Amino acid sequence: MMIIVKMEKGRNDDTKRRAAEALTKAAVEGLATKASGCHVLFDDYTKENWAIGGELQLDRRGPGLVTNGNRE
Repeated sequence: MMIIVKMEKGRNDDTKRRAAEALTKAAVEGLATKASGCHVLFDDYTKENWAIGGELQLDRRGPGLVTNGNRE
């Protein structure tokens, strides 16, 4: 089983460790898989490689701006 997490670049290794542990635990409990067979792939990207509504995140301003998974 492969879980792919796509997120803005910038989260530290400890945050990714906690996420990998939590996602693996959820897969084991909810999908009846073994932890050893659960792979978590973090796909980090930068703001210039992500657009919402035709506008690059790099250029977005105001409410709804997404940064590191948090809404400002």
